[in-house]
Amino acid sequence: MQYRSGNEIRETFLRFFESKSHRRVHSSSLVPANDPTLLFTNAGMNQFKDVFLGAEKRDYSRATTSQKCVRAGGKHNDLENVGFTRRHHTFFEMLGNFSFGDYFKKDAIAYAWELITSPEWFGIPKDKLYVTIFEGTADVGRDDEAEQLWMDVGVPKERIFQYGVKDNFWQMGETGPCGPCSEIFYDMGLEASEHGKDLPFGQDDARYVEIWNLVFMQFDRSAVVDPATKATTYKLTPLPKPSIDTGMGLERVSAVLQSKLSNFETDLFTPLIAKAAELTNVANEVSNASLRIIADHARAATFLINDGVLPSNEGRGYVLRKILRRGIRHGRLLGQEKPFLFEMVYAVRDEMQGAYPDLIDSADRVAKVIEAEEKQFDRVLKIGMAKFDELLKELEPARLHDRAVVLQSGVPGAHLAQSLVPGDKVFHLYETYGLPYDFMQDAARDAGFGLHEEGFERARSEEQARARASWKGGSQKTASPAYRELPKTIFEGYKQLTSTNSEVLAIVKDGAGVPAAKAGELVDVVLDHTSFYGDSGGQVGDTGVFLSTDGNTTIAEIQGCVLPVQGVRAHRALLKQDLAVGDSVNTVVNRERREAVKRNHTGTHLLHAALRQVLGTHVKQAGSLVDSTRLRFDFSHFAQVADEELQEIETIVNREILSNAKVETLEDVPIDVAVNEYHAMALFGEKYGDKVRVVKLSDGFSTELCGGIHTGATGEIGLLKLTSESAVSSGVRRVEAISGFGSLDTFRRDFEVEKLAARLAPSPSLGPAEALDARFTSQEEELKKLRRELDELRMKSASGGLDEVLASAVEVKGVKVLRHRADQLERGQLRTLVDNLKQKAGEAIVVLASAQPEGKVAIIAGVTPDLIKRIQAGKLVGAVAKLVGGAGGGKSDIAEAGGKDQSQIGAALDAVPQIVSDLLA
Repeated sequence: MQYRSGNEIRETFLRFFESKSHRRVHSSSLVPANDPTLLFTNAGMNQFKDVFLGAEKRDYSRATTSQKCVRAGGKHNDLENVGFTRRHHTFFEMLGNFSFGDYFKKDAIAYAWELITSPEWFGIPKDKLYVTIFEGTADVGRDDEAEQLWMDVGVPKERIFQYGVKDNFWQMGETGPCGPCSEIFYDMGLEASEHGKDLPFGQDDARYVEIWNLVFMQFDRSAVVDPATKATTYKLTPLPKPSIDTGMGLERVSAVLQSKLSNFETDLFTPLIAKAAELTNVANEVSNASLRIIADHARAATFLINDGVLPSNEGRGYVLRKILRRGIRHGRLLGQEKPFLFEMVYAVRDEMQGAYPDLIDSADRVAKVIEAEEKQFDRVLKIGMAKFDELLKELEPARLHDRAVVLQSGVPGAHLAQSLVPGDKVFHLYETYGLPYDFMQDAARDAGFGLHEEGFERARSEEQARARASWKGGSQKTASPAYRELPKTIFEGYKQLTSTNSEVLAIVKDGAGVPAAKAGELVDVVLDHTSFYGDSGGQVGDTGVFLSTDGNTTIAEIQGCVLPVQGVRAHRALLKQDLAVGDSVNTVVNRERREAVKRNHTGTHLLHAALRQVLGTHVKQAGSLVDSTRLRFDFSHFAQVADEELQEIETIVNREILSNAKVETLEDVPIDVAVNEYHAMALFGEKYGDKVRVVKLSDGFSTELCGGIHTGATGEIGLLKLTSESAVSSGVRRVEAISGFGSLDTFRRDFEVEKLAARLAPSPSLGPAEALDARFTSQEEELKKLRRELDELRMKSASGGLDEVLASAVEVKGVKVLRHRADQLERGQLRTLVDNLKQKAGEAIVVLASAQPEGKVAIIAGVTPDLIKRIQAGKLVGAVAKLVGGAGGGKSDIAEAGGKDQSQIGAALDAVPQIVSDLLA
């Protein structure tokens, strides 16, 4: 076979299917769009899931992609295997071709065999290949059709093997499209065998490697619930338009075409491994597991952060953090204690920017995120290891006891016995502090302990089960038939607020289609054309009314509009009149609300551009919400935005508003043109087709892909006022703003405050803010003065009664014991009072108690120096505190405690002599 680089292999695959009339579709984000069932995109078909389910329609029926994938959490989790096997990765690329009801098995098999065996394409020797088919079940027969089609293209019958449901039947979920599949395997040769024996196909997974899986989606799996027993069974119904979904791992096929036994030996990894070796100052060895892990994890982290995921303690961010920390840990195993992983980002960029040009602009931002995480992990290791050392100290007496017992047993080898650190405690440190298991294992071994591995694995399994459960989401099902078969709603709302003679195509009540509904019912109504915008892109849907076609009668109040199926708009309607499928209505959008939403939405685009201009191009949208009252914009940034920066951002936005520049929209722009020629930015979490809508503001000041509704010119926004800036999560900030009449209302309220400030100003030359600041400062100083005077009076009052306290002292075992209640004194004043009493008493024990605000109790105990060998203040105050529902401790000469039962203060002080008697040595 002729050598081909990984980049050439990717391009060859895509070019082959383009020659077979497939549309080349860009890889979707690693963060699945609108799919709560997936942690990360983990297969090529993910972005087409709604197409297969019938919930989305595309203007093509054949597609080919090279899809970014991550398998490092949830059901598909390869993290712990990465680096130690030849073919496990956290990040990989899945090459695929898809048919949406177009061609089926015959063409899919013919295309696959031509691509991999033809000298014009991959040219893999046919005698190195094997294929598998589905052996069948009671419900689905053996896939004789696929077997015959494989033989028709030239595969010998003896090289076709059959397997069961586990290996050769694929399903999207519990319900939905499914079907048998055929896998193509490549014989890596005897040298790849881990057995050292020449075993036949099916008995040596290391030697015979799956390189391509062809899924024949020909059934719809539906659940059937027995009304009597409530038991659930599943029924397979043939799909009217069978489809094709295939997946070929780029890394695996690269190893085949480059004659390498391991994916890590291909040119997709060797430059990254070389960079990892350079950064860790070790020899460049592809067989070094730590270097392989660093290379793999650098790819995964770079692409995840590039797609908007940031390290955190939950969800996707938690998995990213585990990937990063595993890479950092293996750098430390190689001796690199300083941050280094962030520099791998640039190596990933250099190797993959041809296929993923967006890495060029994001590399600096991604590197900053990783460097910050490396520094934080260094702190975590110090804290975590300190906690682990504390745990070992707690267990040390038990270990010594166990060791003594074992040694006394006289059993040979007993001196090697170790006590085990409980697995649940080890997992707590692993999970809470990110403390690596082998770090703890080494430290435990040095201290004479072992780790309870079974308990650790049990705790980890329980946590993984909880994590999987948290990502089951809504368990997307096949779209309701009420929506699935409907044509797309023609949307006329970009240019008008009213649509006339709109036909009712469907009425949906409680999820089921109905032919008609009566006045007073709340239903979803689908029309053939409408002026109502549906919830999407962060912009809320329109409200308004349906009128009769003569315009005289209100048919329904529309509370909102959504898109249950791509392109189909469902109007949430509270009916005022009876309505039936086939009726016609006029749609009328609430103008005032629509205009307010438009102002805020267009303001969001200006705000995004201004943020990038002031804070840097690393700023990337991470979410938004636009309604009629405000706009909210989340973006990637590493620090709080300073007040001066916010003012500058606000000024820039309003300068563009005052320019009253035209807002230009370009329809049906090829996505390549939009991104590469117009340099349009894509919005977070949105899914784009091959043709997109581009919104340009102020002659290119802002250019974004957006399907939302905007003002005709920037001046229509009126004024945009930032109202808040806050943190959302690590590396993500949020700003909120108002525009139009919302800004006017705020201006009026601020003006009232300004008038009040003018009346309070000590000098007419001061501005409103300065006036209020001066007034508040003056009042604060006055309050501080009054507080000091009050504290002095309280202290003077308490000190004035010292002689009375001394006179009431009791003697316990030859020691003077003083008790006193001094309410409303602060702890510092109580300590001073204890010191004064100790000085006056000479040799004595002092206990003071005080009722504090919010029902709390403060207790302080003091012991003079000549008595601390006989009694400790810490033990004394702890015993007294128990009587008021508290606890405490401290030094031998003075100690503090707290409590929460003020009704027991008197009883606690009365008990002090007995407590002292019990504690005196």
